[in-house]
Amino acid sequence: MSYQLVLIGIAALVGVGILLHHPSRTLGIPSLLIFMGVGLSIGNGEFNFVYDDLALTSLVGTIALNIIVFVGGLNTPMSNVRVAFKEGGVLSTLGVLLTTGILAVLVSTLMGYPLLYCLLFAAIVSSTDAAAVFSILQSKKLKLKEQTDTILEFESATNDPVALILVVLLTQVALTSGTSMAAMDIGIDLVVQISVALLIAGGVGWLSVWLLNHIKLEEYGLIPVFLLCGFILATYGAEFLGGNILLASYVFGVVVGNGVKRGREVSKHFFNSVSWLAQALMFIVLGLQIFPQQLYSVFWSSLVPALLLVFVARPLAVQLCYLLFPSASWRKRLFVSAIGLKGATPIVFALIPAAAGVPHSMTIVNMVFFVVLISVFIQGGAIEPLAKKLRLNESN
Repeated sequence: MSYQLVLIGIAALVGVGILLHHPSRTLGIPSLLIFMGVGLSIGNGEFNFVYDDLALTSLVGTIALNIIVFVGGLNTPMSNVRVAFKEGGVLSTLGVLLTTGILAVLVSTLMGYPLLYCLLFAAIVSSTDAAAVFSILQSKKLKLKEQTDTILEFESATNDPVALILVVLLTQVALTSGTSMAAMDIGIDLVVQISVALLIAGGVGWLSVWLLNHIKLEEYGLIPVFLLCGFILATYGAEFLGGNILLASYVFGVVVGNGVKRGREVSKHFFNSVSWLAQALMFIVLGLQIFPQQLYSVFWSSLVPALLLVFVARPLAVQLCYLLFPSASWRKRLFVSAIGLKGATPIVFALIPAAAGVPHSMTIVNMVFFVVLISVFIQGGAIEPLAKKLRLNESN
């Protein structure tokens, strides 16, 4: 297929998704489902076109996630970080580990699946999705009491690194039969990835801010281009040196979003548009990669893990984390435990073992797809009414 046809096809799919975005918001349907639905309807043989490239899908999804997390950090005021880093930090680290462990044990015990595969599946779906959380909170214009929305945003933007590390390590174990995974090795790897990401992204971010604030670029359009260069240097430089790329993306975004003085609004508008493009491409490509005929066989087997995640594993993990914060109200704890929204991130993570060739990994991908759908409808739909019921909405 010629590159012209590829570009025309991509542009057409993104354009259709954008045109469907406004009516979908009126009906309360998340953009994730709209763009993914466009991909599902096109790429599975219906129009004599079949897309099936796990490596490319994983690459597109990973790059898109980096951009989305970066833009989330760019739009995060430092005051929010100061408010949320304790509770959000515990939720994004200990919360992910607890959710993974609880869900894996429950699924393995109740459904009889091997524990290793249950751990891999649980790690994939353990983190909340930054794009989904940001999108729903902004579209519904929710401002919650006790900084609950700030904590949810911080958690969703920073919990992917821990989940990603678990997925990569468990994928390696699954590919190497008989290899065990020491807790000490996981801990060391986690510390190294976090430290390198903070050091490189923070350093490149600070240098970018200093240069832009001291070298007065007359053309404002050059500022976001310079920041884009800094973003690539910070994130992929951190990854090259052993750091976590998603954490580096968020840290660089926070540093430059709060430090750059000139051209701030121009840059935010530019990168918000880039983020929407990244989301559209990611959701469409994921939709192209998923084959409806393969989904039917795992629908019922996906329901139990999805319900266990939404109603048991996530709430229990959050409540255990909040034992460290006894001053938090029960309303806040209940709301945070109920809203562990999933989005495209788990599907992108599920493609890691699939692209690596882990046996039965496509079954995991298809199960994760249903987990995301159930989370979007149950947890996404519950955000606004639950906030009102618990009187957490600041309009109450």
